[in-house]
Amino acid sequence: MLDLASNAASAPDLPREQELTELLAALCKASADPLRLHILRVLRKDSFAVSELCAIFGIRQPALSHHLKVLASAGLVANRREGNSIYYRRSELGQRPELESLQAQLFETVDQIELPVLIEQSLEALHRQREANSRNFFRDNADKFRQQQDLIASYEQYAQTVAEVLKDAPLSHHGTALEIGPGDGAFLLQLAPRFDRVVALDIEAAMLEQARQQTASANLSNIEFIHGDTSAAELNALQADCVVISMVLHHTPDPGRIFQDAARYLAPGGVLLVTDLCSHDQGWARENCGDLWLGFDPTTLTEWANAAQLSDIASGFLAQRNGFQLQVRLFGHRHSQGYKS
Repeated sequence: MLDLASNAASAPDLPREQELTELLAALCKASADPLRLHILRVLRKDSFAVSELCAIFGIRQPALSHHLKVLASAGLVANRREGNSIYYRRSELGQRPELESLQAQLFETVDQIELPVLIEQSLEALHRQREANSRNFFRDNADKFRQQQDLIASYEQYAQTVAEVLKDAPLSHHGTALEIGPGDGAFLLQLAPRFDRVVALDIEAAMLEQARQQTASANLSNIEFIHGDTSAAELNALQADCVVISMVLHHTPDPGRIFQDAARYLAPGGVLLVTDLCSHDQGWARENCGDLWLGFDPTTLTEWANAAQLSDIASGFLAQRNGFQLQVRLFGHRHSQGYKS
């Protein structure tokens, strides 16, 4: 069978009208199959190895590879190799400017698809397995936290910027701060002097104990430690002037829900301070650093914030020597007025 997209790409001397026609035909062909549309829907916010996609859709690799090849030829998915595995994700817009608006509309429509129950269940099972792998990683490597963190972004490289954003945040009260996933407690040392009360929440007991020991060594007595996730009953009545989520979202199976929970605990006029990775393609971070997500596009964090009734107040971006990029984001309730002048 003639591969229209490949043929167009290999024949740069084609008249523009013919090239555009063949590109459009390839895109229409790729989107004219329910399974391929489901694949695009599953790839909405994450990348998956071929073996993972086979498990999600319950089909053999040769059949899946055919569908992925059709999608790739149409410029709808991109892939990368990590070791012996090939990971697929949705292509970025703008790769083929003539078709960008059509591709954007296709993705927007695909995202409204309600996946079949069996696919949803398989996808949820895969996310649970990833979450378990991540939790096991931190349980087994709690004593190597800084070493693993430094593979991507050393705390010292971004700590001052985050502290300055917190200092300039438009806060009228400094009563309570909540840090979700404090790691070894480094940023608690910044929060404790600024707030009357600090709550440290972590789902992994070993990490929470590290944070407890570090803050005890600094003689800080206004920190409360809670072992649990953002649905913990101990947080029900919490009204925090500041919620901090630093380098945590890419380890969580449902970052959007974390935004929703964080917004629920914000007092009127409170702020949410988020530090995390921008999107990247370094799949080794899953195995070596316990990552579930390969960073996030800044617009994705904004979408999650907006869905939680929060707005952007300030944003900063820090390039790391190893090629990663960090985003430091400050969000607040709709009436927040932005930085102090």
